[in-house]
Amino acid sequence: MGLSDQPFEVMCPDCGSMLKVDPVTRAIISHQSAPKKKMFEDFGEAAKALREADARRDSIFAQSVDAQKNKDDVMTKKFAEAVKKAKETPLTDRPLRDFDLD
Repeated sequence: MGLSDQPFEVMCPDCGSMLKVDPVTRAIISHQSAPKKKMFEDFGEAAKALREADARRDSIFAQSVDAQKNKDDVMTKKFAEAVKKAKETPLTDRPLRDFDLD
């Protein structure tokens, strides 16, 4: 058995797990999962992150409530601007259609 016949290990660049590959069959003969990373070092950090997420969620909700309160005004202004633009645009600038050329 030569050196090229020996299984070799490769680390997955995506997940960090170790794969043992047989060079002859090119099959994975062993797999060792990457160690799981802790999201937080202690409960204090986890609680702080949850409080920050709650505050962010409340802020986003308050912004959406404000946007809904002003929605009618914004829509009215957008409509008025569209009507004004439509009145200012001459009717001769319409694109030609196939049946217009007949």
